[in-house]
Amino acid sequence: MSLSRRLLLALPALAIPALPGAARAAEMSEHAIGNADAKVVVQEWFSLTCPHCAHFAAQALPQIRSQMVDTGRVKLIFRDFPLDQVALTAAMVANSLPAERYLPFIEALFAAQDRWAFARGIDNNAEIAKMAALAGMPRSAFDAAISNEALRRAILAGQDEAIKTYKVDSTPSFIFNGPRATNRLEAGGQTPEGFARIVADIGG
Repeated sequence: MSLSRRLLLALPALAIPALPGAARAAEMSEHAIGNADAKVVVQEWFSLTCPHCAHFAAQALPQIRSQMVDTGRVKLIFRDFPLDQVALTAAMVANSLPAERYLPFIEALFAAQDRWAFARGIDNNAEIAKMAALAGMPRSAFDAAISNEALRRAILAGQDEAIKTYKVDSTPSFIFNGPRATNRLEAGGQTPEGFARIVADIGG
């Protein structure tokens, strides 16, 4: 799903100045799976309200993980690229959970995306809070997470960096780095077979 930079910056709730890299690093933890020394490192830039991202998480990621991540060939890093305020709120909550709960929570959000993101007449925040409660986050911690301006700015700073550095303008987008490639951008949902071909092509 694509979103132009002009439209992104036009959204009042999202138009927050970026923080310097050091400040962003202090606020955000890296969420990754795989061998830290893997020959191929892939960043997935995703939005929690992107149906294509949800499809990738459900249909492709399990096979990619078992065949390439768990075997040590690929390190996969998850990066937030929220396309709207609802996705930003969900990302803030995910990043406020203990590290070991982050990926299960992301997977749960994708699996239930129609319910908390797109169901007609719902209170999106209330639905995200219900999901967070199932992940062990009490309401007080949820309220603190979605009010955390430093975290909000950090997520948007990372998104701005993706736009400027990697030319990301849609989700999901993947940045591949390996022995024969530097910052190779592949936009759109990947199949396990297509992902494997790219990994092999860049020396993984």
